[in-house]
Amino acid sequence: MAHIFKTTFARIITIIILQIVLFNNIPLFSFSIPFIYVLCILILPFEINKVALLSIAFITGFLIDISFTSYGVHTGATVFAAFIRPFALQLFAPRGGYLVNTKPFMHYYGFSWFFKYAVFIVGFHHFFMYFLYTFSFENFWYFMWHMIVNSLVTLSLIMLSQYFVFRK
Repeated sequence: MAHIFKTTFARIITIIILQIVLFNNIPLFSFSIPFIYVLCILILPFEINKVALLSIAFITGFLIDISFTSYGVHTGATVFAAFIRPFALQLFAPRGGYLVNTKPFMHYYGFSWFFKYAVFIVGFHHFFMYFLYTFSFENFWYFMWHMIVNSLVTLSLIMLSQYFVFRK
């Protein structure tokens, strides 16, 4: 069990560093920044308790906020994503439940399961984050356009990471 948490912690630190050093400096389509740090919430073990989950989400979001100088927007969205994660895992649980000693990775549960799980978490994270940025629906279509494009870019990178980084 300690080994699982050590490797997960190392992965989270690596993802945060990649987000801050690399992905924050690569605007795609002139306005989309991939927020792969959401992967920190997605890859946490199934058996993590809620206090640890929300604490990790808070620290992750806070570190990203410091790099963006966004004053709590990423922290709020990441904590919200962590808050709904248990519901998403319950919603998309396989019929027999989750297998012992497995992680929420694509190679354990397949493309379809991981894609639905990631779309749910990333979609809610990005909706909440962009709502906090604008704090209104005044420019609704502009808000939706940014959210959808950024969600698609983020999801694409997360899915690619499952093929190339998080293999058995």
